[in-house]
Amino acid sequence: MVEGLKNRCEHQQVLCIGELLIDFFCSDIGVNLAEGSHFNKQAGGAPANVAAAISRLGGVASFAGKVGSDPFGDFLIETLNEVSVNTDLIARDTSMLTTMAFVSLQSDGERDFMFNRGADGNFTANDLPLDKLREAAIVHFGSATAMLGGAYLDAYFEFMAKARAQKQFVSFDPNYRHSLWAYRTEEFINLAKKGVSLADFVKVSEEELQLISGYEDLNEGVMELHRLGTKVIAVTLGKNGTLISNGSDQATIPSISITSIDSTGAGDAFVGAVLVQLSQITNQGITNLTFIDWRKMIHYANQVGAIVCTKVGAIAALPTYDEVIRWNQ
Repeated sequence: MVEGLKNRCEHQQVLCIGELLIDFFCSDIGVNLAEGSHFNKQAGGAPANVAAAISRLGGVASFAGKVGSDPFGDFLIETLNEVSVNTDLIARDTSMLTTMAFVSLQSDGERDFMFNRGADGNFTANDLPLDKLREAAIVHFGSATAMLGGAYLDAYFEFMAKARAQKQFVSFDPNYRHSLWAYRTEEFINLAKKGVSLADFVKVSEEELQLISGYEDLNEGVMELHRLGTKVIAVTLGKNGTLISNGSDQATIPSISITSIDSTGAGDAFVGAVLVQLSQITNQGITNLTFIDWRKMIHYANQVGAIVCTKVGAIAALPTYDEVIRWNQ
């Protein structure tokens, strides 16, 4: 961790842009969605999880996106408010219901998935005033649904290009979901490359790195993403750690040994842990970070991700800064 986390008032604002939705998880064992009868409602959306992680760790986080003018939209906003994420930039849509996803785990271990896209796809450039975008020192873009198309797609890259032009620090997580992109893989790759080219920091899984770069070899894949334009890349490798690269130096930071109960949200918590540390530093200072600094930040982020894996849920499993400190003692 870089010089230890400071008080919330000493952090710069991190704005997270992307989807906020309802996840309905089937609690019946070994059935498909048609057979399932019992579903648990949870707040979902990778960039929303990142915002929640930042706030729980003592940072200042805002979220921008769109939900429906319905009870599910109310629930999602209340959930983020409860963890002190600023929700002033969440727009409400009167024409579409809140986006929903339904998931069950079948007897063969495969997931049955159904996605009902709603209000988040209607987020437009007019929903986020430029002066509000400028207020953030760091802007994080999560893209599980943002790149699917609709009005949001154009707005998404417009926001990213503006943040880059304004010299804000841009973070990008492509969040590939096979269930969403199975028949549109090339489209995903092209859009993800565009995002990588506009980002200062990119977090990908090993699968995402290989898919986007076109290389099986991790080193070649990482260098391809650097060639596209990003400065720092973190590749999460599960139990094998996290590969971090700044283009000239590269290292794999070991994972924390734990007994995993539920890995949901661990990657988002990892991103939040990196960004909350960066939010303590001016953008000029970020450019002067040494590779040793990045190694320390990734080690801390690995710890946060590991803690999430020891609990059930996404936002509910996110640790506070004090909890991370106690976990180390």
